[in-house]
Amino acid sequence: MAKPAVWMPPEWHPQDWIWIGFPHDPVEWPGFLGRAQEQIAAFANAVAESGQEVRLIVRDEANWTRASALCSAAVKLETRRYGDVWLRDTGPLVIQRDGRPLGQRFGFNGWGGKYLMDGDQEIGAELAESAGLPVAAADWILEGGALDCDGTGFVATTEQCLLNPNRNPQLSRADLEARLARDLGFDRVLWLGDGLINDHTDGHVDNLARFVAPGVLALPRATGTDDPNAEIYADARRRAEAAGLKVAEVPSPGRVESDGGRVEPASYMNFAVTSQIVVVPTYGTRHDDDGVAAIQALFPDRQVVGVLADAVLAGGGSFHCASQQMPRF
Repeated sequence: MAKPAVWMPPEWHPQDWIWIGFPHDPVEWPGFLGRAQEQIAAFANAVAESGQEVRLIVRDEANWTRASALCSAAVKLETRRYGDVWLRDTGPLVIQRDGRPLGQRFGFNGWGGKYLMDGDQEIGAELAESAGLPVAAADWILEGGALDCDGTGFVATTEQCLLNPNRNPQLSRADLEARLARDLGFDRVLWLGDGLINDHTDGHVDNLARFVAPGVLALPRATGTDDPNAEIYADARRRAEAAGLKVAEVPSPGRVESDGGRVEPASYMNFAVTSQIVVVPTYGTRHDDDGVAAIQALFPDRQVVGVLADAVLAGGGSFHCASQQMPRF
């Protein structure tokens, strides 16, 4: 079947490389920066050792030195100006338009004006241009972590994020659906409700629901009576099944709290799919092994690896958030 005029491949599509952001700002990781760097380096090493190219983005000479000490020689380092490491949101969404690859960019306002940092407005276009891609800029605000697609024109997102007045207050639900179709080729939208509690992105879908095959959506299953997101998971399942999708459940990490008692938005759904492996963030809970095993069952053609990400989470995200793939066309 011929591809549509605008097509965004699913994450399991073959990749040429993956960009990963390296933590550098102690304000974003107070007391956790060193461990967050170690965990991002472990993510980068796992992908590089699988045989896929990794381009680790570092801020300056000092962070180049630190990353070099933590990473294998197979990881390629690039110095660039950026603020947060969350390249899923600030990096380019690489699509095909009329059969040609394109770096599609969107407006970025620091997740609704919460985190405005030097370089985050420019890094997406810079990465796309470094890959030799033409760049197109859309006339609305969107972060890559706010959507997940299955390659058939189906996209999942959350009302909490895309309909949030801190992003595109002038656009209705119908307007947003029209732009998703125009700019990314999505002709069917699964509107989930809220994302995880205390997710500073206003409920990005990549922490809640991920397509793992055409028409198959992975969702967390609450573990324990104190799982803070139990109703959010149940509501997502109801909506996905009503849309005709097959749901594959993955046990959640359960209740994960910071040292101060704040509920953290920990999720195994923030896994990164690469050409050879899938890297699943783990959090040191008793559910980690079950979560990794459940995701392994969903990707029988890839090795699934669990890598500790509790310090990365302290900065507000995990491995999927910190990376962006370059599809092979």
